[in-house]
Amino acid sequence: MAITFTDLHTESGLKSLDQHLSGKSYVSGNQLTKDDIKVYAAVLEKPGSAFPNASKWYDSLASQLAASFPGKAVGVRVGGKGAPVEAAPAKAAPAGDDDDDDLDLFGDETEDEKKAAEAREASKKKPSKKESGKSSILLDVKPWDDETDMKKLEEAVRSVEMPGLFWGASKLVAVGYGIKKLQIMLTIIDDLVSVDTLIEDHLTVEPINEYVQSCDIVAFNKI
Repeated sequence: MAITFTDLHTESGLKSLDQHLSGKSYVSGNQLTKDDIKVYAAVLEKPGSAFPNASKWYDSLASQLAASFPGKAVGVRVGGKGAPVEAAPAKAAPAGDDDDDDLDLFGDETEDEKKAAEAREASKKKPSKKESGKSSILLDVKPWDDETDMKKLEEAVRSVEMPGLFWGASKLVAVGYGIKKLQIMLTIIDDLVSVDTLIEDHLTVEPINEYVQSCDIVAFNKI
């Protein structure tokens, strides 16, 4: 016989629920079913300490729903009143089927929910196109010694050309003992240029390494 709970927003309704839950973990026994969701949706707030069985059941169900369905609303209440709830006996699971994951706690999907789910799946399959980012870099280029021709060093550095690489302003900065280093700005398109590759495969190999001893990245900013 179906079990009916009414007026779950009143003390008498909660008392009826509390008595029903005595010795049980869930409304229909020891297994979570849709009946628990329906009753949970009709209870306006957590039952107080006067209803220990209902309070414990409410906490347990709230915790499970929050873990299994984060961000999904459970139950709808209109005008501050819970609708009467009829809790039907739990249906026996087919023989050999112990998978509780198939339990649909929220009933059949509406047409809008199906369309929303299809739209989400379609958006996952479509590769999102976005413009490649750019980075602004300040590079320290160090010569071998104070006899290195810094004008030729800069010319050698700027001679490196590749798609997505743009050289900017530069200046000479005194290091000490008559030695100066070249500080130079450059902009790169991230998908086209790796600054590490630029340094290792272009700026510190022949013929540029005739002038350049080493390069250091002073600043690296996304733009």
